[in-house]
Amino acid sequence: MGDHAPVAAEEYDYEGLPPNFTLVENMAAGAFAGIAEHTLMYPFDLLKTRLQVINPSPGGLYTGVSHALSTISKAEGIGSLWRGISSVVLGAGPAHAVYFATYEAVKHAMGGNNGNEHHPLAAATSGACATIASDALMNPFDVIKQRMQVHGSVYRSIVQCTRTVYRNEGLAAFYVSYPTTLCMTVPFTALQFTAYESLSKFFKTRKGYDPVTHCGAGALAGAFAAGLTTPLDVIKTLLQTRGTANDVEIRSAKGIFRAASIIKRQHGYAGFFRGLRPRIITTMPSTAICWSSYEMAKAYFIRHQND
Repeated sequence: MGDHAPVAAEEYDYEGLPPNFTLVENMAAGAFAGIAEHTLMYPFDLLKTRLQVINPSPGGLYTGVSHALSTISKAEGIGSLWRGISSVVLGAGPAHAVYFATYEAVKHAMGGNNGNEHHPLAAATSGACATIASDALMNPFDVIKQRMQVHGSVYRSIVQCTRTVYRNEGLAAFYVSYPTTLCMTVPFTALQFTAYESLSKFFKTRKGYDPVTHCGAGALAGAFAAGLTTPLDVIKTLLQTRGTANDVEIRSAKGIFRAASIIKRQHGYAGFFRGLRPRIITTMPSTAICWSSYEMAKAYFIRHQND
């Protein structure tokens, strides 16, 4: 990276990328952001999964976030809050590298980096394309993660979980929730990226890396998108954890509409908002960490090129 020609800071808008910012550097920034986001907030993600599971085993019934946290810590040990994290670490780096590389490429192609104007369509489209690409890579890791997160999980390693799921349910089990995931993450990411770009331009008081703005805009954008897409997240959790369910109907659920009908019949419309609070609690700092980490890594590479 030492052969990059210097690029003066005033020659490009920081919100875009300098002309000699390489794909490898962009993917490295994305991978750093993804791993930082998922590892720091993982215990809350586990709580969200536990609260969203339909008809859990008797020991997996919780009345709320604080009750779930105290019950799991006492009954299973504090370390159980990180069960399955290895799957996230392995998948999050490559998936987020693809995520942000696609985001920047599509945003640039659509003119989203031109000038200081707001480009909501470019932001929404680049976000949607980014999530389609990254979720194809991340979905199997997410299935493994949630199988290891549920109460009473018999899996002790990602290798054991992968082999067992593949042997008992086939390759399709790792992608049974992919259509639902896209139905959730495409609007989530489009909403998040549009809100983030809008809030960043609204709050930003100076050019260049502004951690307070990136953190605040990321948190608010994440909360907004998470709240609106929680029903689809509940459906996704049902499909991804169906193999651990005691309910025969849930175990045989296939597709978004079948899963939605089960949730509606058993828990009413309120069932689609199970885990809403921990989802927002998880998403706000997660997106704040993700965007701050990505912008920090991007700023590092930009400074390195200018040295």
